[in-house]
Amino acid sequence: MNRMSGIKFSMLAIGSIAGALLGTPAFSADASALTAKYNCQGCHAADQKILGPSYKQIAAKYAGDKGALVKLVKKVKDGGSGVWGAIPMPPNNVPDADLKALVEWILKTK
Repeated sequence: MNRMSGIKFSMLAIGSIAGALLGTPAFSADASALTAKYNCQGCHAADQKILGPSYKQIAAKYAGDKGALVKLVKKVKDGGSGVWGAIPMPPNNVPDADLKALVEWILKTK
């Protein structure tokens, strides 16, 4: 393992431990890269509303909803408005596998 790989591994391990201790799923390297790649953080944050709801608000709203994953993948892909206020979410051109990974992570946010 080279030095950079060791550093990345250490940061991921620290994030995972911190997430477990705080009750919030760790922002995995994959989820972090995907939110950056698709500019999710331009409108969303883990625990505060920006333009759209926080990940925690989304998870709380859909907690216990067995169809949430499918609904939210479609909502992110197609866009929409009215659920969280007047500001519309535009459609997002994100591959289905990435959408599913992001929405699964969001739904686990506590």
